[in-house]
Amino acid sequence: MTCIVGLVDGDRVWMGGDSAGVNGLDITVRADTKVFRNGDCLIGFTSSFRMGQLLHYRLEVPSRDGDVDLFRYMVVDFVDAVRGCLKDGGYAHRSNDVETGGTFMVGLEGRLFTVQSDYQVGEAVRGYHAIGCGSDYALGSLASTAGQPPEERVLKALECAELFNGGVRAPFTIQSGLRRPQLALTEAA
Repeated sequence: MTCIVGLVDGDRVWMGGDSAGVNGLDITVRADTKVFRNGDCLIGFTSSFRMGQLLHYRLEVPSRDGDVDLFRYMVVDFVDAVRGCLKDGGYAHRSNDVETGGTFMVGLEGRLFTVQSDYQVGEAVRGYHAIGCGSDYALGSLASTAGQPPEERVLKALECAELFNGGVRAPFTIQSGLRRPQLALTEAA
């Protein structure tokens, strides 16, 4: 189920997702969106609607000291908050002393991260990524649309995934988030 597409364009992250809920061969077009904001984060999920609901409504995104590297913040502070949220919400799984969650993307401060089910954090150097069963089609589309407007690229990637994958369905939700504003420094007179 699902196709979530993320794209970095300058200081803005664009993210889009489909509306399919899939169970075996059954598909339901859902009213609840797979792409949303939580604080400064733009989040798009696959894996489970329950996980997405917890990330949307229960996750308390920790604040970040401006001196802390953003990638380190994602790996340590953000993932610790996600793990606690998923455990408290009854979603995290534990088997053979290994804890797993689900897969989702986070756009934050003009950067795009993917959190995998083992809680590893990744950041693609190409400036775009896709997750879910339609990801390969979306990635091919994104690679072929360089130079086009970002919202169009995200939409085309989702449409391509829907065309070729039975687990992806419109309508599509597309949102963008800006980089954290930089504090202006002024000289004392």
